[in-house]
Amino acid sequence: MQNNTCVELRMDAPHISEDDFATLMSTFNALGGSEESNQLTGQHERIAWFEVGANAEEQYKRLETAAALFGLQENQFSINTLGDDWATAWQDHWTAMPIGKSLCVRPSFCEALPDRSIDVVLDPGQAFGTGTHPTTYLCLEAIEDYCLNHPPKSLLDMGAGSGLLAIAAAKMGALDVVCVDYDPLSVEACEVNAGINNISLTSILGDTPPAQTFELVVANILYNPLIDMVKPLVASVDKHLILSGILSEQVPALIQAYAAHGLIHHNTRNKEEWAVVEFIR
Repeated sequence: MQNNTCVELRMDAPHISEDDFATLMSTFNALGGSEESNQLTGQHERIAWFEVGANAEEQYKRLETAAALFGLQENQFSINTLGDDWATAWQDHWTAMPIGKSLCVRPSFCEALPDRSIDVVLDPGQAFGTGTHPTTYLCLEAIEDYCLNHPPKSLLDMGAGSGLLAIAAAKMGALDVVCVDYDPLSVEACEVNAGINNISLTSILGDTPPAQTFELVVANILYNPLIDMVKPLVASVDKHLILSGILSEQVPALIQAYAAHGLIHHNTRNKEEWAVVEFIR
C-alpha cells in the first residue's frame, strides 16, 4: 500500500445486492468491507476499501465502471481516497445500538448503554450480521419478545452469519443453541463471537437444518433460499419459527408456502421495505 492510504467505495445498499457486493470486492481484491445503517435517517450503505493503485485516475474509472455495471447510478455511490487513519476512521461512524426493550448491540470499541440489560459485543467483520440491517433488527425484536416470555429450551439459527441472533437469544436465556451456515468463515465467526460474549453454542458447517427439532428456529437469509428449504426448515420447528431477509412484497407468498406445510402465520413485522414473518406450529 502506498502512504498507508486506501480507496473507499460507498454504495447505496438498496441498489446493490449482497452477492454483487461480494463479487465486486473479490474482483478488485478489496482490503475489507462493511455495512452501515443510520437508524435515524434510514440510510444503508455497503462500503469496500481497496489498496491505492499506481494510477489513481484509472483506478477510480474502473470502480466507477464496475458500479455502473451492477446498476448503480452516479448519485448512488461515491469514491474517495482516505488518509493515514483510514483503518480506524470507520469506527467513528459506529455507536452502540439499542434494540427492542432490553438489548444493546455494539462493537468492542463502543461503550455499553447503561439502560440496557442485555449487552452483545460484535465487531464488524466478514461474516454478515451486526444488527444494523433492518432484517437483523426485526429478528432481534422478535427473538426478544419470545425469550422474555419464555426462553426456549432449544434454538436453531439457520444461516447464522456472525451468530448475532443466536448469541442474543443465549444471553436472554435460550438453551441448546445451534448455528448452521454454509460459509466456513461464518462457522468460525459464530464460535469466536460466542467466546467474546461468554456464551456456549454449537456451530455447524452446512446448508440444511439438522435432523432434529428446536423449540425456536430463526432464519434471516433471503426469500429464495427460504422457499427452497421450506420442507426441512418446517420439519425442524417444534413451536415457533422466525423468518426474515425478505421484502414486504414477498410476505404473502412466503406465508402461503409455509402454511401449506402445516405452520400457522402468527405475526408480521415491517421496517422500511423489509419484513420478518413469524409462524407457530
